[in-house]
Amino acid sequence: MTRSDGNHAGSLGAAGLTPDEEAVYELLIDGSPATAARIASLGAAIGLRADQLPALLASLEAKGLVTRSDGPARYAAVAPEAALDVLLVTAERQLLRARERAGELDQAFQRRRATGETPPAVVEVVTGQRAVQQRHAQIQRAAWHQMRCFSKPPYFDPPGSVTAQRELLDRGVTSRMIYEREFVDRIGALRLIETMVGAGQQARVLPSLPMKLYLMDDRFALLLLRHHPDDPDADAALVVHPSGLLEALSRLFEGLWQRALPLRLRPPAPGSAPQARARASAHDDERLIALLVAGLTDEAIARQLGVGYRTAERRIADLMSRLGAHTRFQAGVQAAFRHPPPPEG
Repeated sequence: MTRSDGNHAGSLGAAGLTPDEEAVYELLIDGSPATAARIASLGAAIGLRADQLPALLASLEAKGLVTRSDGPARYAAVAPEAALDVLLVTAERQLLRARERAGELDQAFQRRRATGETPPAVVEVVTGQRAVQQRHAQIQRAAWHQMRCFSKPPYFDPPGSVTAQRELLDRGVTSRMIYEREFVDRIGALRLIETMVGAGQQARVLPSLPMKLYLMDDRFALLLLRHHPDDPDADAALVVHPSGLLEALSRLFEGLWQRALPLRLRPPAPGSAPQARARASAHDDERLIALLVAGLTDEAIARQLGVGYRTAERRIADLMSRLGAHTRFQAGVQAAFRHPPPPEG
């Protein structure tokens, strides 16, 4: 074990433990009781210095995670179920108090706005790539109920954006995304959309979108104005706060959502060999339908499916025949609405 290995290293920070304290505690869980010398020997293997141990052991003892015997000092880990539960309950109480205090401060802020002492900020201008990314991440984490997005150039989404969206879905936040056709044509876009739809995202597509927009609940909107990969200082965005402008942006999204065509994509489900073949065939049809709905060319469809141009042509012709469609777009529309997605909401 090293402090940088595994998915759980440093994951007890919410309980008030530093990564080094967690590492020492885990060592003692694996090898209690142990002398300080033995702990130092084990700790050296994961990068802990011997001079760090006295303070770490004293802190763990003060937090009730470690006991020390009389006589020659030997340290033993306290059962996590008991020791960590106390720390987590304390952390939860502190978080609740912090949330209550944040509510009090917000009420005071709103009162100042109501009296005109603090004019309401309808639009906040954010400049610089780092500041824009930070503001984007901040308002995304603040989503309570739903996130609505227009996906179009410039493709700016900061590192970790997909992971953050997955975390929102895991928290039960509704995610609705309208993709511009150009995005669906990008390399790897089809697989990304499949992954996100499989995680619960509702996806639709339009030939073009008016702006790059993120809407978080009915509380914030972020519009990306400029993005220059070679000049991070030139990036700029607007953060829109509750106002008539925010309501207008919300109505714009809902209007375009009604016009957009659904992308019925999801990763293929596992099953027995005959089931797997049938599901693979249905999955291939779903992917092809999604690309037809997006209005991609035959060359672009072949590229997204990873097949040759002639193969893509044959698949399109076969699908159109089965649907009784006369044009590629008609085939996509008929397929999308013949098997509509489940009710949303």
